[in-house]
Amino acid sequence: MSSWSCAESPTTAAVLAGRWVRSAAADDGLGRHWVANPDPQGRSANAGHPSSLYSGAAGIVLFFLELAAATGHEAYLDDALAGARYLAATWREQADLTFYHGLSGAVFAMAEAGWATGDEQITTAAREAADQIVRSARQLGGGVGWTGDPAQRGDGGIVLTLLHAAGILGVPVYEELAVEAGERISSLAVPGHRFGGDSCAGLPVDAVTPGFLSGTAGTAFLLARLYGVTGDERFLAGARRGADFVRTVSVVTDKCAMIPHHVPQGRSLHYLGFCSGSAGVARMFYELYRVTGDPGDLDWVERLAHGIVQSGVPQRHTSGYWNVACQCCGTAGLIELFVGLWAATGRESHLRFARTLGDDLMGRATSHDQAGYRWYQAYRRLRPGDVTADTGYMVGAAGIGSALLHLDAADLSATPRRLILLPDNPFPAIPLPAGLLGDG
Repeated sequence: MSSWSCAESPTTAAVLAGRWVRSAAADDGLGRHWVANPDPQGRSANAGHPSSLYSGAAGIVLFFLELAAATGHEAYLDDALAGARYLAATWREQADLTFYHGLSGAVFAMAEAGWATGDEQITTAAREAADQIVRSARQLGGGVGWTGDPAQRGDGGIVLTLLHAAGILGVPVYEELAVEAGERISSLAVPGHRFGGDSCAGLPVDAVTPGFLSGTAGTAFLLARLYGVTGDERFLAGARRGADFVRTVSVVTDKCAMIPHHVPQGRSLHYLGFCSGSAGVARMFYELYRVTGDPGDLDWVERLAHGIVQSGVPQRHTSGYWNVACQCCGTAGLIELFVGLWAATGRESHLRFARTLGDDLMGRATSHDQAGYRWYQAYRRLRPGDVTADTGYMVGAAGIGSALLHLDAADLSATPRRLILLPDNPFPAIPLPAGLLGDG
């Protein structure tokens, strides 16, 4: 069990984060959304649409759903429902269909809110929005898709949304279209290659990204998931091509592996977080292990995790782990990895390291005005002096609070609960090793 006192527990820190997010509420006739930073003259990273899962209402709805489950306080369900109603009223305005920044994220949040609350209007809105995604599919080279980008930030995230929606909303046609779109992606020589220039702002035009959100690893994850759903060997072959590319460009020393941010120019820049680093790539290898049982894939998960630990974080900042706390590229994303690994393997060293990360996050929280916890960070690595705070899920307090709730849930074996994990998180939704689940 944890050594935290009640006053210092991760759930308490998440509640304080919720207090700050609540102070950002903006209600109108359409429901509730939240401003990016409610501090007087506060600055935010301006990282996305106010309805998005990445930085807006959809992600904050998920956080309040989790706060309600963790604390038993119905008021948090009211917050979540108010935000879900806003999504239900505004989803038709979303031209972007992607998961993290567009309509697919709203579908996921509404589906989870409807499932948790039993609100049929929210569930109906989730189906209607998912139907719009289905209608928006178009013919691309070699099959159907939406953006033409196979990565998680593009069609990959949309496909994962449809797979989730097929189950939670009970509409099989969503899965059928997801599989059809995946067939086109599986035909790519090395699925998920993304080059610089227009497709990856700030990178050289000949750069290739092996990471998760905009690169090969995330697309290989998608294909492994589709193999698990269908048993179609074409998906497994595509996932293996992607995984082999990631292995080829990685830096391997002893029991550690590190992922270059981009190649060939960025071989020595090793992000540790979810979006472009070890924490995200480990998800791909774990999904492959989950659907095939190949111990070599689990070995790579452990190598990536060991590389994070050996880097000296959270005390040591590296070029790929700077002053950043959020789910996307910071400490919260690392907590998700190590809590998930503990639940998957039962290795106590993973949970101990997750607690170390949690202690660091709680120690970095700011509450100078008693308005609640927020985290100031340099969200953009190339602008270290641009320090901001945000309410959102992937960039701010909502996602950090969710990671802390997931960490605390790992210490509650007597009262396990289902966590809300995004569809690109392959780890157990009930964060307990199988042995503990069987004890009852």
